[in-house]
Amino acid sequence: MSLPPYVTWETPKELADEALKLLEEIRKANGKIRKGVNETAKAIERGQAKLVYIAMDVNPPEIVMHLPPLCEERGIPYLFVPSKAELGKAAGIERPASSAAVIDAGDAKDKLQRIINRIRELKLAKR
Repeated sequence: MSLPPYVTWETPKELADEALKLLEEIRKANGKIRKGVNETAKAIERGQAKLVYIAMDVNPPEIVMHLPPLCEERGIPYLFVPSKAELGKAAGIERPASSAAVIDAGDAKDKLQRIINRIRELKLAKR
């Protein structure tokens, strides 16, 4: 299966799984997250997002296609997760979510920083 046009780099499954667990942990520990494309885009534009999650099974792809360039422009790390359903579940909603953003990691700041560092390493290696 080919990648959707907005997927600029492949997130290893282990990293995606770890990041989804972190999102759930942040939510349960009263950290701040935003769910959905509009809320995620606002968080990116306002410089509040620390990490952006984008689902790879969004249809039509135009719904999230603007998020990776927006993150690149603002210097905000982002990663791709396999499914909207998994992302929605990790974000604590019953519906699928096309994207989500971490605003405040709360007590999980160190784990968040480790994931961000791994994303940067992967993207540098890709160049």
